[in-house]
Amino acid sequence: MARTAAPRIALATYDPEPGATVDRDLPGLVGALREAGADAVAVSWDDPAVDWSGHDLVVIRSTWDYSWRAAEFAAWVEKCGNATRLANPAEVVRWNTDKRYLGDLTKAGVPVVPTAYLAPGDPVDLPTAHEYVVKPTSGAGARFAARYTPERRDTAVRHVERMHAEGLTAMVQPFVTSIDTAGERALQFFGGRLLHASRKGAVLAPGTAYDADKVAHPDLVPWTPTEAELAVAERALAAVPVAVPGASELLYARVDLVTGEDGQPCVMELELIEPNLFLRLHTGSLPRVVEAILAAAGASR
Repeated sequence: MARTAAPRIALATYDPEPGATVDRDLPGLVGALREAGADAVAVSWDDPAVDWSGHDLVVIRSTWDYSWRAAEFAAWVEKCGNATRLANPAEVVRWNTDKRYLGDLTKAGVPVVPTAYLAPGDPVDLPTAHEYVVKPTSGAGARFAARYTPERRDTAVRHVERMHAEGLTAMVQPFVTSIDTAGERALQFFGGRLLHASRKGAVLAPGTAYDADKVAHPDLVPWTPTEAELAVAERALAAVPVAVPGASELLYARVDLVTGEDGQPCVMELELIEPNLFLRLHTGSLPRVVEAILAAAGASR
């Protein structure tokens, strides 16, 4: 009886510059996949020597420089998605790259932090009655993000103008005051099921410059989601195939929630591209991640 060849799996990452965030989960995940019988490797998404068609499955894991290189990353997603099975699928990645997807979630009835958008050329219309956050529609790790009071309008305008000069669309949201006390909750899903959840503290401190270095996940701790949080997260995920017709099943997702002014959870962000899995915080989740990746690789063969 012929032996079945080991599934060939590539975990797409990036080559961090000195001082940049390193994916500390990656070595353990590669090792666990190999122990489970997979031919698994971690490779930089922009490595020109990689033949992506030589893999049964490519899982986007930590391409954490993509927002700086949006056009190049979009071309890679298209190329890789045409060459083999990509997780998450290329059409989902394209949609999720631009945070204007929050508007699609709102149309689908998902509670979302209210968001306005200022594209290059638009007048810079900013709130005058409450604190607010300005950030780009394409960004990660709080890059180009800052919070402002109405009295700091001049600084906020310069912030928006800087983004517009770089061709970026700005998004403006009311600062959700509960973040300073209750933080944000990140619900991770893998293989269609809740994997684990975490809570982190506020990322944006008052007065921190938009171009200052920030800690993306401060004070991270495990979290048990409430029924209301889980329900909102599931509504957000159910809205994806409506917003992206023909989108195939998601391998992974992270839904970031905050407590709105009405005391109910609402979506701050839906991360379907390269969410940090926080496996070092949730060590018991590794077997389930491996199981789901192997299943996805088997389905693609």
